[in-house]
Amino acid sequence: MSADQHIPDDPPAEAVDPPDELPDELPVELPPTGYRILLPSEWAQIPLRHGTEDAVRRILDEAYARIPADAPRDRIGPYKRELERRFRASVAEAQRGKGLDLYLPVKPMGDFNVGASILVSESLVPRRPGRPRSTSEPTEVAVQLLSRDGRDDVTDADLSSGEIDGALAVRREHVADAAPDKSAELASRRVEYILSVPADPDRWFVAAFSTVGGGDPRDELAEALVEWFDAVMATFRWSRA
Repeated sequence: MSADQHIPDDPPAEAVDPPDELPDELPVELPPTGYRILLPSEWAQIPLRHGTEDAVRRILDEAYARIPADAPRDRIGPYKRELERRFRASVAEAQRGKGLDLYLPVKPMGDFNVGASILVSESLVPRRPGRPRSTSEPTEVAVQLLSRDGRDDVTDADLSSGEIDGALAVRREHVADAAPDKSAELASRRVEYILSVPADPDRWFVAAFSTVGGGDPRDELAEALVEWFDAVMATFRWSRA
């Protein structure tokens, strides 16, 4: 209604009996406070913001306990030091990426050790104070967030979108070249899921899977592990305290 329109006087009010019951207020959806995924017991969770050292120490102690009793004594010490060095380097790299949780296979799966990882993080859509929330399509925002890493052109990757537990989910799969300067000695197969957090349009959840397969990111083992990770993400659920 424009400012120069006349608002007519209201007629005399008539007495009306109050309703027996007031209508219930519509429920307000609250953003989730966490998430859940189902992983086999061979995988361990390392929280990256709180309790990291306790988790690292527990995992290393369990690994040391699996060293065969008849292993040469002169090799046990160097093995432990190299194992701890590599493990802590992986955790430190994930922390530099401002991750929430890192998942690593800490026990052999079947007859082999799996060279893979899952890094969970979150991204925020940058917005200046006082500016309205982004009006871009959620899928466009997700692709922009995925392309921030600068490793490759996102248009060269396999992109798809869908829904997971009521949230928009964009999936990207690609092969990343080796980057020795970033401790990535081998090329890796990567699959990333980015989910729009319900009731919080500026916040996005990211689950990034990486594997070197059997030494070739396009081999049968890599293919099988990608299918396995897709199955893991099918178990994803938001949690609300």
